[in-house]
Parts: sequence; C-alpha cells; structure tokens
Amino acid sequence: MAIELSGLAMPLGSDDNEIKQAAAARLGIRPDDILRLRVARQSLDARRDVRLVLTVQVWLHDGKRQRSLEQRFGRVEVRPEQPVAYGHRAPGQPVVVGAGPCGLFAALTLAQHGYKPLLIERGRDMDRRVRDVQRMSAQGVLDEESNVCFGAGGAGAFSDGKLTTRIKDPRTERVLMTLAECGAPEEILVLAKPHTGTENIRKAVTGILDKIRRLGGTVSFESRLTGILASGGELRGITYVKNGLQHSVETRAAVLAIGHSARDTYAMLHAAGLRMEPKPFAVGIRIEHKREFIDRAQYGAAFGHPALGAAEYRLTSRWGERGVYTFCMCPGGEVICSATEPGGVAVNGMSYYARDGENSNSAVVVAVSPADFEPGALGGVAFQRRMERAAYALAGGGFAAPAQTLGDFFAGRATRVFSGVTPTYRPRVTGADLHECLPDFVAAAIAEGLRDFGRKLKGFDSPDAVLTGVETRTSAPVRLVRDASFQAEGVAGLFPAGEGAGYAGGIVSAAVDGIKCAEALMREFAPPA
Repeated sequence: MAIELSGLAMPLGSDDNEIKQAAAARLGIRPDDILRLRVARQSLDARRDVRLVLTVQVWLHDGKRQRSLEQRFGRVEVRPEQPVAYGHRAPGQPVVVGAGPCGLFAALTLAQHGYKPLLIERGRDMDRRVRDVQRMSAQGVLDEESNVCFGAGGAGAFSDGKLTTRIKDPRTERVLMTLAECGAPEEILVLAKPHTGTENIRKAVTGILDKIRRLGGTVSFESRLTGILASGGELRGITYVKNGLQHSVETRAAVLAIGHSARDTYAMLHAAGLRMEPKPFAVGIRIEHKREFIDRAQYGAAFGHPALGAAEYRLTSRWGERGVYTFCMCPGGEVICSATEPGGVAVNGMSYYARDGENSNSAVVVAVSPADFEPGALGGVAFQRRMERAAYALAGGGFAAPAQTLGDFFAGRATRVFSGVTPTYRPRVTGADLHECLPDFVAAAIAEGLRDFGRKLKGFDSPDAVLTGVETRTSAPVRLVRDASFQAEGVAGLFPAGEGAGYAGGIVSAAVDGIKCAEALMREFAPPA
C-alpha cells in the first residue's frame, strides 16, 4: 500500500527534492518523514500558467502514520495478476494472424504460458518494411503487402506512437511495461499522455518479436491468410500463402488480429460465412500548421521553456447530429501515405520521438455510420474506397495527394500556391479543391468544425493552414461478431481481436484486447504437451 496524492501542481523543471517537499506539505508532515516517493503520473496544465500536475505515491517511515494518512488521502494497491485457469481441450499449435499490437501481445501472452504459437503476418519484417515505406515516400511505388498498414507492428509502427487510452483495464500497465522493457522510453510508465515516436515503437516491436521467438513461438512474415477451415461449428485449421505457395495448418485455436485495412481478408471471411456487420467510423482530412504556431497558441507565455515539448491539442464540435473532431494529432510530425491498394490514396500522420518537425498535424474527421453506406457488411469498405479513388484521380495519380489551403477550402476554389505552411506529404501533393473528393456532407461538416475550432483555439482556422486528403483509415469499417467467450459466432476456437475486428482503437487498447483474447483461448484450450 502507498498513500496516493493526485493533482499536485508544480512549476516546470521541479526536481525530486521540490516534489518531496510539496508532497510533505500536502500531507502535513516533514520531508524527512517520507521513506520513498514515486511519481506515478505526470501531465501538463496549460490553461493559465503552464505547470506540471503530478500523481505521486508516498511511503513513510512510520507505518501507523502511513495507514492513518492512507485513510485520509487515499491509497493505491498493486493488484497481482490473476492466475490463468487453463482449459482441457487440445488446440494443436495455436495460430495468431497479424503482427500489429493486438497480434503481438496475443502471441506473446500465449508464448509466456507455454503455448508456442505460430504468428503469421502478411507484410514484411521491420527492416524491410521501413525500406518499402521509404520507397513509397520517395518514388510513389506501393507494395500492396508491405506498407504503412501491413507488416511488423501494424499501422501503429508508422504513427506518433501514442499510448493514451480511455480504457481502464489493469492490463494496460502490462502493455506499457512490456513496451518499456523492449525498447520504448521508460517515461511512458509515468506520463499521462505517453508517446514513443515511430522509431521507438518500431524498436519495441522488434523486441517483442524476439521475446516470442525465445519463448518457443514461430514468426512467419510474408504469410497472408487465405482461408478459415471449419466443420461442425468448430475451427479445424487455417490456410495461408507464402512465397507463392499455399500452406495449411491444423489447429483448433486461432486469434484473428488482421488490422483495420485488410480489405481482401474481410471479403474472404465474409464469403466464408463468418458473421460480420458494418460499424461506424470517421473520415476527413489532415490539417497542418506550423509547429511554432501551435506551441505559442497552447503555451502562451511559457512558450520556449526547455521542459516543454511540442504542444498537443484535441478539439471537438458538432454539425447537426454528427461529431466533428481532431484525431491522432502528431506534434512536429508529417503527413504520410497509408494507401494499401492501387488507384486509391489515403493519408495519416506520423511523428518521431523528438517531435521536432516544422509542422504539426492532425486528422479532422466526421463521424459516419452504416446509414451513410450502401447495404451489406462491407458497405463501409466501399465508402472508404470511393473516397480514396476520388482523391487519387483528383491528385493526378502516382499516389500524389490532393491538398488545399484552408482559405481556399472555405472559398471553394482549387489551391495554386502554398505559402506560410509547406505540405509535408510525400511523394508529392497536387493543389486541388478537396470538395471534389469529399462527400458533400463531410465537406460541410469539416468546414463548420474548422470554424468552430478557430473560435476555441485562436488562429486554428488560419487561411494558410494546409488540408491534405483523404483520411479514411481511422478505425475498422467492419465488426467481426464474437460472443461473450471472445469466439466468433458460429466458429468455436476462432477469436476475432483488436482494431481490425472492431473491438479496439489505438495501440494500447488493441494490445489489451489481444491479451484478453489470448486469455480466453487459454481458458478453452490446454497448453500443448
């Protein structure tokens, strides 16, 4: 047990001794009474004077006094992990499909419990994947199996590496600890809004893959799922293609962590009769401002303080019944191509750990629902694809992206010259009118949302801000239906998981869902003899 103090406000740059003195003053004790102090969470309050806001855990020399203060101020208890109650059915070698956060943590959890899983991933290992993404940025050459969405680490490997989550699951701590052990900065265990940057999440992914192998798991890249074999309502195996050859694996247990962009896999599963349904998601554009402008707007007089990193923001609005909001904000980052199919362009954001790029960017997206799509489980996929193909055609092909200044967007005219803010998207942008590739209601909602954001963050609606389209891969457009035991309805032993199955959003929540599905698998099946 420890005394837990939240909301401890401190000046920027406060050292350990100053924090200890402030904690002692809050508790009404002397600093020397404190045996140990740990900063459990750290955030910034930039509403007026920028300051640190800490949650600290305190242990005293005097146990009796400690218990008294725990009752008064609150206490925290580290809950031990619950032991796994293994099932009795023989699974064969369990299979995990997909090496994004969900699949990685599912495979790691199984490996830690002696299940020796086979992890298959359609994309390439990290080193080769990075080269493929770099080629796309430099030359506009798409590898349909190795890109920003497919390969080791999934889409999260080319992002800001955000580790914030709204879920309150104790498994989040396990996820963060594992990432820190495998190469992510240790500060992610403390910061209220932790991030790794793209380079550190890649390092952590490689470390997790190494752990899986050391624990007896097998990892097979360039292995794309092609079939689910089932009979009598139970999984019997899976098929996949590698190096042009078809492979079959007999198994009674598989975690399906395919990610939100595996459209061909969605189609295959739908044709195979797996129950799925369309789900809401969001679409829109990326907006870029000068990083310095966002920093000044958010930090005010504290701008330039060495303890401050690049500033973040989160803005929300309403357009009728629809939500309009910023998403996946990348301070000091760049806009990247997240296309996975020929003839369609999609954009996303990415930052390095330092967040020191010239621009800061965020998605500005509008909520869409199955009512906006054509009928059928894959209606959301078709909706995404139409927007992406329209953007590709508008920009002139070659995976150029259409871009427009905000002033021109409000005026409804194509942009000819970018001044003030230089677009970061590569391989290139084409000045255009984004109204030509956005559904009318999406464009109208974005316009109204941006005006409202300008009222909430002065200057956000500056005419030289750059919009780049289209952002369509915010989350899965499909939900793979599973029951209370985490198994697919109608196919026992198959565990749809993570963001691609419609049950998570972001690195941490996807990883947690992977752990939960692995635990569900273990409750049904015994470890291999």
